[in-house]
Amino acid sequence: MNKNSLIMKKGLLLLLSILVLSISSSCKKVEGSGGGATIKGIIQEQKYNALGNIIAEYPGSDIDVYLIYGTTDQFYDEDVKTSYDGSFVFNYLQKGTYTVFVYEDDATQPSGKNVVKQTFEITEKGQIIDLNTINIRKI
Repeated sequence: MNKNSLIMKKGLLLLLSILVLSISSSCKKVEGSGGGATIKGIIQEQKYNALGNIIAEYPGSDIDVYLIYGTTDQFYDEDVKTSYDGSFVFNYLQKGTYTVFVYEDDATQPSGKNVVKQTFEITEKGQIIDLNTINIRKI
């Protein structure tokens, strides 16, 4: 075997190695859609009077619920509206870290709103994360 064919074989082997590494690393799943996990919960509104006492509690229907994929982004990636009974579901998610948030009324904030959020991790394919009841303030 001559020197040129040996160099060509080594070059081809190197090229194939790089190709295999790039394909395997590009298949790594990250947070987001395309998986089999589910996040669900219920939004419960708590109506307060001027004295700060709860005067009514009821399902939060037609409330926007937001989902952030990962920990590096502060802008939401997906949103849903709650059903008539306050329930919401995010389906088909990959393993990873997620944050669900919703806005509540807050007279102490200049915007009149406060963020209620929960961050958690999906660790298994097909996992169901039940956030149970999330209470939000309504003035």
